[in-house]
Amino acid sequence: MPIYFYNTLTRKKEVFKPLVKNQVGFYSCGPTVYDYSHVGNFRTYLFNDTLRRVLEYSGYKVRHVMNFTDVGHLTSDEDTGEDKMEKGAKRDGKTAKEIADFYIAAFKKEARLLNIEPPAVYARATEHIKEQIELIKILEKKHYTYEIPDGVYFNTTKLKDYGKLAQLKEEGLKSGARVAMAEGKKHPTDFALWKFTPPGVKRQQEWDSPWRRGFPGWHLECSAMSQKYLGTQFDVHSGATDLIPVHHTNEIAQSEAAYGKIPANYWLHGEFLLIDGEKMSKSLGNITKIEDVAKTFSPLSFRYLNLTAHYRSQMNLTWESLEGAQTALNNLYQKIRDFNDLADPFAWQTKKIKRALGLVDKKTKEIFKKIDKYKEEFTETINNDLDMPKALTVLWQTVNDEALWPDAKKNLMLKFDRVFGLGLAKVRPALVPDKVKKLAQERESLRQQKNWSEADMARAQIEQQGWLVEDTEHGPKLFEKRITV
Repeated sequence: MPIYFYNTLTRKKEVFKPLVKNQVGFYSCGPTVYDYSHVGNFRTYLFNDTLRRVLEYSGYKVRHVMNFTDVGHLTSDEDTGEDKMEKGAKRDGKTAKEIADFYIAAFKKEARLLNIEPPAVYARATEHIKEQIELIKILEKKHYTYEIPDGVYFNTTKLKDYGKLAQLKEEGLKSGARVAMAEGKKHPTDFALWKFTPPGVKRQQEWDSPWRRGFPGWHLECSAMSQKYLGTQFDVHSGATDLIPVHHTNEIAQSEAAYGKIPANYWLHGEFLLIDGEKMSKSLGNITKIEDVAKTFSPLSFRYLNLTAHYRSQMNLTWESLEGAQTALNNLYQKIRDFNDLADPFAWQTKKIKRALGLVDKKTKEIFKKIDKYKEEFTETINNDLDMPKALTVLWQTVNDEALWPDAKKNLMLKFDRVFGLGLAKVRPALVPDKVKKLAQERESLRQQKNWSEADMARAQIEQQGWLVEDTEHGPKLFEKRITV
């Protein structure tokens, strides 16, 4: 079944065709590691993870490369201002390398909490200075560069269709809000390839170069590192939508100028996450980290919430929406527990073998047809530009279909979770504490005596212990309020 992606480069939904059969080269932009990544950043990294999972679900072998920017990202997109790493080092009273190491470790820890699969390569900009200098040499040889007092710049007017990713027009070209210009800069859209260390200044991170001592521009690292690990052309490049007008536009320009090819065939971009309807900013005081979410909810509830919105649509995060996501996730975990209790793996395997041999009755055939239909609907949905909200609908239809056997539901849920990444396979049987069991027995005894007020008090005590009680025809049944995996 073909996969369709919305390609930012062409502004169209296109059939995915890899450069090499059954293999995918995939590059995604990672964090600038001068501070913690917030939940808005992690929406992008979850989108990257889902993209990779969908490709792998369809049988592709994916080589995923992600960068860590640990030098050269200035506080302004106009190639002016302070290096964010140097600024972060002053704030934390540490060296730039120390804060990079610290925030990279924090990122990896939070990514694990969200069940984000690590890429094949984590590439740090500071570990690829040689490759970045070699790329500038190529551009210089091809006459795409010029030098001014503060650095070596790329001349965007040398490239006829500069700005095609962002669909920038020739007249009055401005990428984002590039108004300020370094002294000697020829055009508003020209960008720094190598910044010189100012006279009399000693930076924490600076290197010798054929020009002058300094450090690489922000955009350079991605072109140099993607070329090293994926080649001059690869299949998919992803990132947040705010990277389109400047970073990805300039990445395309320098790669195309150097190697004669646009680096990736498919460019996918995820939309912003809002907090209570507003963008996150320090001035509003609404920066939220994964550790903030984890104080009240399972981090995977945030993952579930992200699945409820298409990656190209803005998503609004509220504590109410997280609570709803936590409830839905808990219900899924409980369903897996129920199906584990009811499913007979040997019977399931026997049914599949009998079906393969044509030894099943008409009713069983119809059930297998439904199973196949759910698989097909799920694949068609995720392959339609990662339509995760609709894919969740298919999952819940499967879970609630009374015609399906419990073992069939369990197997479909686990199969679909290869894409969702919600940890369904890690759900273990409930271990009810003795104290909670005793409270439930006492409550049932009080109910039998029609002592409703004290029974309600016992229920409240059970809930305080993190459990819910449901009265069934077979007696009370206990459920965890928050199942963790």
